Amino acid sequence: MKKTIKNSYQQKMHYLISKQAKKGGVFKTLQSISREKYTEKLSAALLYGLLSSIAVNFFFQPGHVYSSGATGLAQVLSAVSGRLTGYAVPVALSFYLINLPLLLLAWRKIGHKFTVFTFFTVTFSSFFIQFVPVVVLTDDPLINAIFGGLIMGLGVGYGLRANISSGGTDIVSLLIRRKTGRDVGSISLFINCLVMIFAGLLFGWQYALYSMITIFVSSRVTDAVFTKQKKLQAMIITNQPERVTQKIHRKLNRGVTSINDAQGTYNHEKKAVLITIITRAEYQDFKDIMRKADPDAFVSIAENVKIMGHFVEE
Repeated sequence: MKKTIKNSYQQKMHYLISKQAKKGGVFKTLQSISREKYTEKLSAALLYGLLSSIAVNFFFQPGHVYSSGATGLAQVLSAVSGRLTGYAVPVALSFYLINLPLLLLAWRKIGHKFTVFTFFTVTFSSFFIQFVPVVVLTDDPLINAIFGGLIMGLGVGYGLRANISSGGTDIVSLLIRRKTGRDVGSISLFINCLVMIFAGLLFGWQYALYSMITIFVSSRVTDAVFTKQKKLQAMIITNQPERVTQKIHRKLNRGVTSINDAQGTYNHEKKAVLITIITRAEYQDFKDIMRKADPDAFVSIAENVKIMGHFVEE
């Protein structure tokens, strides 16, 4: 009799959860994601979770060094709770609690696909931080700061390359950017300053400085891995403007500005000048296109150009 009641209760709960998930659009969202993208993003989320747990449990926690963003805030909450109550709330739990309301907000305001993969990233990160053991490799806070920042930067960079978010300040920044149209680095700066202040108060101001080194190293490594945000301007002088333009349109989905009837001052030969903006991540594909479309073209590349106007990021 008890077994029948238990089975009936489980079936009812399964039905209610399925109904709410269907109503919220979870199943529809998952079905709309292609298997290739699903595998790519899930792999990146898994890799980020593993790398972030190694950074936190092998370097940050043993060295009393703090990360940036939500991870650093979770470390602060854990340390403060330990000082005030004698029981330190696990970093993994703090990290998850910080992100849960932000995920609900992202589901309503940003997009379902974005939220689903951010949820996976936050879950994997929390899981690994909780179950990967804390290992003291060195007591030197400087080494912990440098290598912890390096590993965390790798995780964030590879996550960004797969277009997934690690949650936390990413969600807040994206919400404000969509509302105001402005990029708000001040949100991240405020949270990082808060983390630094608590690091100084809890462990001494030298640890706040070590944490600043962590944030610097992490950001530099992230920039080195995630190259999509870096813009390049390519100026192409060619005899085959139509062929080059078609291949750039087809392969890179980028616009091209054409200046016709340009003339070289040496041979006085008529040529076309093409100008296009690409990302650093597209540079190798662009070189392959030029090799096939017009190997004799003269191409100059300007790095880190600033863009005013519409530019498609993906």
